Amino acid sequence: MSRLGKLPIEVPEGVNVELSGQDLNVSGKLGKLNTKLHRLVKVEFADKKLTVKPADESREARAMWGMSRAIVNNLVQGVSKGYEKRLEILGVGYRAAVQGDILNLTLGYSHEVRFGIPQGIKIVAEKPTTLVISGSDKEKVGQIAAEIRSLRPPEPYKGKGVRYDGEYINMKEGKKK
Repeated sequence: MSRLGKLPIEVPEGVNVELSGQDLNVSGKLGKLNTKLHRLVKVEFADKKLTVKPADESREARAMWGMSRAIVNNLVQGVSKGYEKRLEILGVGYRAAVQGDILNLTLGYSHEVRFGIPQGIKIVAEKPTTLVISGSDKEKVGQIAAEIRSLRPPEPYKGKGVRYDGEYINMKEGKKK
């Protein structure tokens, strides 16, 4: 039995849920999200609560149960509160600036890196060394943050590069004479 799968999902005020077969559409103040649920999972909407249940008692249905509940919960939380990831840029001369729908990054390369901001994602450079990526789709926000981090991952000797806020980098000692 899935412990998380048993919990109902509270639907906050201002969030509309439309369920037709295995298609789930959720809309709120931050946008509209939809997903197609697995065939072995049933979702019921009653009394401002979504409940996810396995369609039968097979092993595969129980495996999909908790994951499907987490996906539905992420949709509801995304359209009501949204998600955000914070990135820190460390290094001499490393900085970021947002110009329209392009993120310009200076990361120690011979050229400036230009990163296109996709639809539904908002990137704000609070400082030249701090980025805040926000949006309603948790998967998309995390993927964009990972792509920006992969442009210059933190290196283990000085810690220079792009890292998540609060990420710990295990520093190496370096050469000894």
